[in-house]
Amino acid sequence: MTALASLNTPSCDNTDLPDVLAPAPWTLTGQGYLIALKMPEDVLDSCTFTPSSLRKSRRSKLSLAMLVNYDSSPVGPYQELLFIPGSFQFNDARRASISRIYVSSQASVTNGRSNWGIPKDRCDFEINFNDSGTDSARLTADNGDMIAELVLSSMGPKLPLPTNLVPKAIRTLSQVWEGLEYTLTPSTTGHGKWAKVIDWKFNSDYFPDLAKGRCIAAIKITDFTMIFPEPRIQSWRG
Repeated sequence: MTALASLNTPSCDNTDLPDVLAPAPWTLTGQGYLIALKMPEDVLDSCTFTPSSLRKSRRSKLSLAMLVNYDSSPVGPYQELLFIPGSFQFNDARRASISRIYVSSQASVTNGRSNWGIPKDRCDFEINFNDSGTDSARLTADNGDMIAELVLSSMGPKLPLPTNLVPKAIRTLSQVWEGLEYTLTPSTTGHGKWAKVIDWKFNSDYFPDLAKGRCIAAIKITDFTMIFPEPRIQSWRG
């Protein structure tokens, strides 16, 4: 089930929307970094990217960030940077939710919003993932403003990352978009290795300043296959 959302475009969006509609489920492949953070409460409290109807219910023992390079998807390759500040109270349960996310493809924006209510915006990515152990990315708005710069590294052997090691409750996300609540449980298989943040900086006008937080743990997922299923959609009662 899908619900086409309003496609309002902030300053970082490409307003030339391609006619590419790819309904869920999606199968994606690629590699990326998963980073667990302890963020200062004042940074999260002042985050305007979280929907106002969710802000008071936020709990944030840990926040999560992801930098992903998708090699394949139903709308082609693209890159992504996202932030999950914590869990929020939804209609029937507390769940994690993506509050800020940039992607390099307008087709990903269009389908991410309409399929799952994910609040994607588009910007330019310069990303360098290689076998040297050090990877980097730079995100730039259409007006030339720097959004984020990241330098990350990985080390050690690759270990399998089967989905069944992560409880379903932790993998389940809910999103509020255009008066609807979308709930989905992605699944991922692949391999990963330990990683660390070498350096990063953010423009807080565009993305939460993760550099003010403390990195608790990081993993580079060196190869994955991810399934984004059809969501459960209901009216948002918040």
